[in-house]
Amino acid sequence: MDGIGQEGLCRQAPERTCRISEVNSGRQTAPGHPGALDAVQSRMNVPLAASLLDLVLGVELGPADKAAPDRCTLEGITWQSRQEEGAFDVRIRKLEATALRLASGALVLEIGRIALHEVAGQVRIEGGVPRLSALAAAEAEFAGVKLHGPLSLSPELQQVWNGFLGTGRVALPAEAEVRQTAADAWCLGPLGEADGTIRSKITDAHLLFDADVTVPIRHGLIDFNDATVEHVGPDSRMGVSRLGFYVDAPDGRSYLYQFASAPLAGVEFERRGALLSPWVSERGTLQLQPFAESMLRQGRGGQGQGLTEQARLLLGRTALSGEVQLGDGRIALPGLEAQMDGRTEGRNTVGLRSEAVGRGLTVAMTSMLARNATARWKGVQLACGEVGAGFKLQLLVDDQHVHFVLDLEDGKAAALRFDPGGPGHV
Repeated sequence: MDGIGQEGLCRQAPERTCRISEVNSGRQTAPGHPGALDAVQSRMNVPLAASLLDLVLGVELGPADKAAPDRCTLEGITWQSRQEEGAFDVRIRKLEATALRLASGALVLEIGRIALHEVAGQVRIEGGVPRLSALAAAEAEFAGVKLHGPLSLSPELQQVWNGFLGTGRVALPAEAEVRQTAADAWCLGPLGEADGTIRSKITDAHLLFDADVTVPIRHGLIDFNDATVEHVGPDSRMGVSRLGFYVDAPDGRSYLYQFASAPLAGVEFERRGALLSPWVSERGTLQLQPFAESMLRQGRGGQGQGLTEQARLLLGRTALSGEVQLGDGRIALPGLEAQMDGRTEGRNTVGLRSEAVGRGLTVAMTSMLARNATARWKGVQLACGEVGAGFKLQLLVDDQHVHFVLDLEDGKAAALRFDPGGPGHV
């Protein structure tokens, strides 16, 4: 294998069972295919495939279920040395793996089954260890994929979260420069044509009785004239003023979220009747896309902005449900970019569920379709031309810590490209 044999690649891997289809130790067995391997269904106690994942990707690999050991199948492997020393190209017609568990610190990825077709990779030898410098696949199929661990936000997202909670602070000049650099990354195009309804039930609200809140969304717009807050006695009304989002209850006005400054993009504030009338004639409107993007770009919170203390107390007693059909369009945030598609086919409908928002939230999409998607994390980049799957994301709040569980159902992806990044990689 151009200076590295199977034994050299495998000697550091833990023992596993793996079937290697069309593989033996012969070389130059097919004209025009240097390094082609063509034996059928040979078995090794220490598999080449598992060793490549351990050594090349630099992650801890093990079986997802100890009772069902992980298994890899490789078909149609070829390799060829490149002109530069210590580098070679690898091609695999099909790579299939089942019951895998990959861990990087507290982050764990479990894979029930994954199959990659027409795989092409570049491997470099660095310090006697093979490292993947590039990888591409024509198509991938996956099922039973679960990613879970503590939720670690990027500095940009952490600033947004702090600002939403009202726990932010004035940014230092260096932080402001970083935030300005990332400001253009935010784009939430699918919200522009979103349609659906969000419902919440507040148990033992501050009025000493339960309240049912309904907020309809039409063509990406919330009209607070149509929002309802139903409870015993005269109902309350929701709206938006220059100070923030409020609820007008029988005993007066209470603010749920306060703005640091006004005006804000996408907001039409409440209007009162003629001749300085104290009565509100229009409760205001909110265009989701421009408002959300402007809030994300500000992202710093600070004095007087965020959820009010009363709203934070109610989160633990607020159940949430809803369904929103997203529109087509570009979505971009730090570390992720994609073009959402398939609205006319009923795809990209988001379901929201929570027994208590203060303790967690579940976001589910039974049929997601995205094109030209790119994800970046710690110097690693994964891109694909198209991906379709169903998923469920659970956010679990324990004291001050947030954990997440992302489940991917049966899905497919096309035109995948993986760049591990880091020194020495291309």
